[in-house]
Amino acid sequence: MDWTRAASAIRTKLSGRGRDARPEKPAEPAIVEIEHAGERFPVRLRRSTRARRISLRVSQATGEIVMTMPARAALDRAMLFARGQGGWIAARIARMPGRVPFADGAILPLRAEPHRIVHWSRVRGRAHVAAAADGAPIIAVSGEAEFLAKRVREFLQREARADLVAAVERYTQALGLPARKITLRDTRSRWGSCSSRGDLSFSWRLILAPPFVLDYLAAHECAHLAQMNHSSRYWRLLREICPRTNEAEAWLKAHGAGLHRYG
Repeated sequence: MDWTRAASAIRTKLSGRGRDARPEKPAEPAIVEIEHAGERFPVRLRRSTRARRISLRVSQATGEIVMTMPARAALDRAMLFARGQGGWIAARIARMPGRVPFADGAILPLRAEPHRIVHWSRVRGRAHVAAAADGAPIIAVSGEAEFLAKRVREFLQREARADLVAAVERYTQALGLPARKITLRDTRSRWGSCSSRGDLSFSWRLILAPPFVLDYLAAHECAHLAQMNHSSRYWRLLREICPRTNEAEAWLKAHGAGLHRYG
């Protein structure tokens, strides 16, 4: 028997046990709280290998506060930074517009035109556009009150699909290139996408924006059927088929985040 090798194996095993016996480092919290002027703000922690410094961001769409840190940054140092930004966080949150639930009496934009939600009847039926006694446009919702928000969302998704299907058909015909299918989602990072297979995806919230903005997003993704990139050739093609490209881009930059406050 090779006693030298056996002794070495025993030492390795024992040293491994010693390492296992060390107390584990406590897991880093996913959410921390920052206090300012008596208010507490939840901050989500995010580590990134690409981050070179600690930064804070408040989402205009959701109000979520995210602190991004370099992979090896000390949590204590990041917390010190975040506490020093308490006033900035409070100010950003205070400036955010209030959320608008899908509820009876709420006002929401349909194709950028204000419509009031009205619980029309308890008899089940599809939500539809109607006119109030004074002629103001409303979204009439039928069925039990507890399902009102769900029916409003389904109505908006139907309207968005109808408008997007029509716009996509118009642009694919102009380009001579077919799209495979259209999917609606509630994405926060992008308004639309085009896969290499020709599948198009859009945010249903575009139905809340002016029609020319929805039309632009349809053109934007259809143009990717010809150019799967954002090259100068792609932008030339897009502006040829959609002359209001710059106007729509400016509208989304200024007002797009506000579409997420509804529902």
